[in-house]
Amino acid sequence: MKLKLGILGLGEGRSTISAALASKSYELVTMSDLSEEACKARAKEFDFHHYTTNYQQMLDNKEIDVIAIYTPDHLHAEHIKQALLHGKHVICTKPFIDDLAKAKELLEISKQSGKKIFVGQSSRFFEPAKRQRKDFEEGLIGELITIEAQYHADHRWFLEKGWSLKQSFKWLYGGLSHPVDFIRWYLPNIEEVMGYGMLSSNGSKAGLKNQDTMHFIFKAKDGRIARVSGAYTGPTQPAYRDSGMSTILRCTEGASQADYHELRYAVTDKTGEEKIVVWGDATLKHYFRFEGQSHHAGEYQNYLEYFADSINNNTVAYPDLKEGIGTVALLQAMDRSLETGLPVKIDDILKEYNISKEEIGL
Repeated sequence: MKLKLGILGLGEGRSTISAALASKSYELVTMSDLSEEACKARAKEFDFHHYTTNYQQMLDNKEIDVIAIYTPDHLHAEHIKQALLHGKHVICTKPFIDDLAKAKELLEISKQSGKKIFVGQSSRFFEPAKRQRKDFEEGLIGELITIEAQYHADHRWFLEKGWSLKQSFKWLYGGLSHPVDFIRWYLPNIEEVMGYGMLSSNGSKAGLKNQDTMHFIFKAKDGRIARVSGAYTGPTQPAYRDSGMSTILRCTEGASQADYHELRYAVTDKTGEEKIVVWGDATLKHYFRFEGQSHHAGEYQNYLEYFADSINNNTVAYPDLKEGIGTVALLQAMDRSLETGLPVKIDDILKEYNISKEEIGL
């Protein structure tokens, strides 16, 4: 039986509308946005005309099993809370919440409700990332030594959005949350982080308030290290030379690299064989359905199916609530390191918010 779905926030939620309408696991019941203009635009685009500008109407609809949330970051916690209190499972886009002060309440409400929460880290569900994870779990490249992840993009166009120039906007959360999630996927028990950031002359000229260029080093509890970097307001290399987002695993018997947006994956396996995999048009059409590569509905459809399986089989869909909170704690530690110029321990951040490592599975 199909799960009944409601979608809140029709900007990024546009990809999920496409995904839901193409899915065999969901029936889209209604969609919601404060902007009636946005609702009408999506209704026309997808020929789906059930919408409301009132979130409460969606919450009160007892037919809905799952609510997928794509609202601004600072609204996530309240929207998740209300969905849980109304007996709905929840999908929430990254970053999960914008403030750890809201984590304790969500942990308690989630426990009481018995409903599942899944954090929509869509990049995990892109074909090269899926292949990289599969090869790693099957032991094709041995045990992890270190991981490097990056997200570099010329996002100067993004600064034309007025809210991107506000003090509250940080590329740390809006951009680096993708590669940081990849690092936590393979190295979850990060103990300490150290990083430096700067506001480039391009960003400063455009009116950006916070760092647009950042490099960080992580240290895990077992001593392994990782690094992540992001740069967002300058030109990039040609895509055939340097993908916007890449994750490299360096292991005891081999190495692998998953690229994004390119459907490209490279691996040197434990036999010494070197291989580059590039997927064709059929896969490309699954992932990118409109406006080039600016909307990637295929990843959303992949994770919708994954979450449906977890509900039907009563398994955990990762990243779950606990992992989502852990990633926000790491991002806040990174933010603190940028402010102080000093290494920051994740435990110290959690203690400030009275969150125990046991509560979030660390």
